[in-house]
Amino acid sequence: MRILFTCYPERTHFLLMAPLAWALRTAGHEVRVACQPKMTDAITQAGLTAVPVGSDRDLWQVFGRLKGAGARLRPGLAEPYDAVERRPEDITLESLREGYRVRIEAAHKMTNAPLAGALAEYARHWRPDLVIWEPLTFAGAIAAKAVGAAHARMLIGADVYGLTRHHFLRLRSGQPATEGGDPLAEWLGGYARKYGGEFTEDMVTGQFSIDLLPPSLQVHAPDLDYRSLRFTPYGGPAVVPRWLWEPPRRPRVALTLGLTVSDHGLAYPVDVQDILDAVGDLDIELVATVSDAVRQRLKRIPDNARLVPYVPMQALLPTCAAVIHHAGVGTLTTAALYGVPQLALPWDVDQPLLSARLAAHGAGLTTHATRATGPGVRESLLRLLTDEAFRRRAHDLREELAAVPHANSLVRELEERVPAGIR
Repeated sequence: MRILFTCYPERTHFLLMAPLAWALRTAGHEVRVACQPKMTDAITQAGLTAVPVGSDRDLWQVFGRLKGAGARLRPGLAEPYDAVERRPEDITLESLREGYRVRIEAAHKMTNAPLAGALAEYARHWRPDLVIWEPLTFAGAIAAKAVGAAHARMLIGADVYGLTRHHFLRLRSGQPATEGGDPLAEWLGGYARKYGGEFTEDMVTGQFSIDLLPPSLQVHAPDLDYRSLRFTPYGGPAVVPRWLWEPPRRPRVALTLGLTVSDHGLAYPVDVQDILDAVGDLDIELVATVSDAVRQRLKRIPDNARLVPYVPMQALLPTCAAVIHHAGVGTLTTAALYGVPQLALPWDVDQPLLSARLAAHGAGLTTHATRATGPGVRESLLRLLTDEAFRRRAHDLREELAAVPHANSLVRELEERVPAGIR
């Protein structure tokens, strides 16, 4: 088969997709990754074939002009996707319609317009059998529609997009169709008609979806088709440092606040200095991955802390007794894969939602980044290190992930999901 992966130019999203692309490639399939040109190096560094398409315009350029370098964005889920945090009876059809209108103009068009036309043109040239796209890259569904290819979403966290769509369709059921009644369908339908088709719901939520989260942390729409895939950690080119060869002499704790923050020069949502000061007298070895810009602003580094710009999480976390992080799906799931108790300090998008599910599972604790203080982090960390219940539940989460099919196992199912007639 010919399989085309695509995502908008967010490196962390591509990194989540790369292991499945490897598995399909080593199974003998032709695999290419089509993204905007700025992603080419990240793709080729992963040993995959890149297809630069479209232009390099993206949302971060807009944010940079509006907010200035190093600015924080508004935390939490944006409308209409924040509906998943409300009770179903509190969600209204008009609020979702307006939310879709706002989100299409403020984000979805800017994310997809630089990519969609060129991606569809390339798909018509290469004729992929299967297109795999991440949930905000509707251009992948547009390209699949243009050539009649099978296509799937690869989730990059909780499926707030599918669940929001479920609520929209539920509330709209039985109502007469009106102009402006479904902004998402009207926007995507314009692309579909351009390539000789009509809008169908799979342009929003895929023909099926692939989920990397542990099953007990997954957030799904009840009427969609999902397939769990065991998470494989990959953070890009990495070197295991010599100090990681030896087992720690004291409980090792990792502090990491995410690649996206470093990639885009954003300010961390928590006060790193406050955390370092608060845990500086504990009998631990703190390994903190912080950007060079943040390190230069620190006034004090305690003796029990080792600061590094980057270290591969799959090498670090197996040596740790606990991890403090921002609740990004890559870090959270890597910690789950190695059975490490977690303290989540969520701030953006689905991070609070996933952190709440992690805490409810018993494998960790959570404090929203806007309320996180050094003393609070210290107190939560001591609980994680001294209460064996957290380690037991973290081990349960690890066992749960171990039972999920790995990427090589999923290849056969993906082959079977592509109709023989379009191969």
